[in-house]
Amino acid sequence: MATATKTTQKYKVYPLADRVAIRPMEETETMKGGLYIPDTAKEKPIQGEVIAVGPGRREKGETIPMELKVGDRVIYGKYSGTQVELDNEEIILIKEADVIAKLA
Repeated sequence: MATATKTTQKYKVYPLADRVAIRPMEETETMKGGLYIPDTAKEKPIQGEVIAVGPGRREKGETIPMELKVGDRVIYGKYSGTQVELDNEEIILIKEADVIAKLA
């Protein structure tokens, strides 16, 4: 089973087993009072877009397929997964079980 990745990237990420690669989505901030919030004070994003999926986990000799696919928007735990920076872009590698919800 082939793993799909987004083609506009300079690199290719191939998560293993039941892991997914997520590009965090920064939430747009519009403050009514015109206050500036520095990057260090902002909360970590908990939404993102799936950019690659693994083949699925193995149980009792068979592969359980993934429920997520490339392009899905998801909500994940604030401190879940492993953050990596590839080509000056931050991605999160996370187990599919740690994804809380898929957005429609």
